[in-house]
Amino acid sequence: MAQLPGRLKKEWQESSIVAVGDWVSVSLNADGTGVIEEVAERKSVLSRSRPSARDRDLSSDQEQVLVANIDQVVFVFAMKDPFPSLRKLDRFLVVAEMNQLTAVVCANKVDLVKPEKAHELFDVYAQIGYQVIYTSATTGAGIDELRRCLQGKISVLAGSSGVGKSSLLNAIQPGLGLKVSEVSNYSGKGTHTTRFAQLLALDGGGYVADTPGIRGLALYDLEPGEVDAYFREIAPFVADCRFSDCSHHHEPGCAVRAAVQRGDISPQRYESYLRLREEHQALDDAAY
Repeated sequence: MAQLPGRLKKEWQESSIVAVGDWVSVSLNADGTGVIEEVAERKSVLSRSRPSARDRDLSSDQEQVLVANIDQVVFVFAMKDPFPSLRKLDRFLVVAEMNQLTAVVCANKVDLVKPEKAHELFDVYAQIGYQVIYTSATTGAGIDELRRCLQGKISVLAGSSGVGKSSLLNAIQPGLGLKVSEVSNYSGKGTHTTRFAQLLALDGGGYVADTPGIRGLALYDLEPGEVDAYFREIAPFVADCRFSDCSHHHEPGCAVRAAVQRGDISPQRYESYLRLREEHQALDDAAY
C-alpha cells in the first residue's frame, strides 16, 4: 500500500493528485509500505468537476479524475430498473468528447423490454457514429460483442448505480467475483456495489475499470460557447450560422436550427445541447 507524502497533499491542485490508472514512482519503506514520490503526466482522463462545498462556483472548481490513462469509456445505461436518462447520456458523451476519449454506448438489460423499444431509444447514437451495444447479463445477449470491444484496451465502465456494470463484467469474465445488488424498491435507483474504482485484468488482454455509480457529472472547464463543439452532429453546422457567436437558440440564419427542422439533428439531442449551454451560461454569468 502506498501513501501520498505531505508535500503533495499541501500543494494546491487544480486536478486530482493521483487516480486509478496513473503511472507513479514509489519508494519502499522498511515495513513494506510505500510512498508515492511522483505521478507521471496523464495521456487521457475521465473526469468531472468537483464543485465547492456549497453553491457551485467556477472559480473554486477542481477537476476530479475518476480514471486516468484509458483508451475508451463504455457508458452503461439500463433499459429498465433504473429507466435510462438520455439527457444524462448526452452529458456523459460531452465529457468523453472533451477528453478525446472513444465512447461506446451500452444499452443493458434488454431482456426487460421489447427489442424495438431498445432501438427506439438508442439508435440515434448509432446514427451519429457511436458504437451501441445491446446487452443482457441474464440472457447473454451482446456479451461477446462487449468482450471484443474491451479486448486489448484500457477501458472504463461508467454509469449510474444499478445499471448492471458489475453483472456485465461477471458475464464477460466469470470468476471476477464482483458484488452485485438489486435496484432499491423504495427509490427506483441502484444501490452502490462498487465502492471505489479498480482496474481489473481481462483474460483476453487489456484492463477494465469498474467505477462507483455516477449520478451526476458536472463538466470541468467548459465555456458556454464551446458546448456545440462536443455534440458531434451539431459541430459541422456551426460554421454556416450567420453569426459567429450564435447560441443556436433564437438567432436568425442559424444553420443548426435549420438542420433540426430538416431532421439532420435529433430534437432530443438538440434539447440536451440547449439545456447544457444554458446551465454553463448561468454559471459563467454568476462568476463574472
